[in-house]
Amino acid sequence: MRATFKRICFISIYLVLEEFSRQVSSIDWPSGSPDTVHYTALDSYLAKYQNPREADAMSKVQAELDETKIILHNTMESLLERGEKLDDLVQKSEHLGNQSKAFYKTARKQNSCCEVM
Repeated sequence: MRATFKRICFISIYLVLEEFSRQVSSIDWPSGSPDTVHYTALDSYLAKYQNPREADAMSKVQAELDETKIILHNTMESLLERGEKLDDLVQKSEHLGNQSKAFYKTARKQNSCCEVM
């Protein structure tokens, strides 16, 4: 996280310096003062970088990846729980199948006894 913060800081400083170099002549740098040098883009950069995730594309993508990872973990947990429930249902179904076979055999024996009479 600190590396990301440092990277964002360096990017913002680089962009401010590039913009400043385009707007203000290098001749005015040594003798310039706030009264003589008019650089208005600094306020917009400061406002933009108040939320680094919005200003930096990599941070934004990383945040989206983190969100996706959390959603994926939750989905996987739900699938595993459903898988366990499915296993329980399969076992109950097999047990019910065995019981119905036993009931069928018993009923058949009982019915064959009634036919003789």
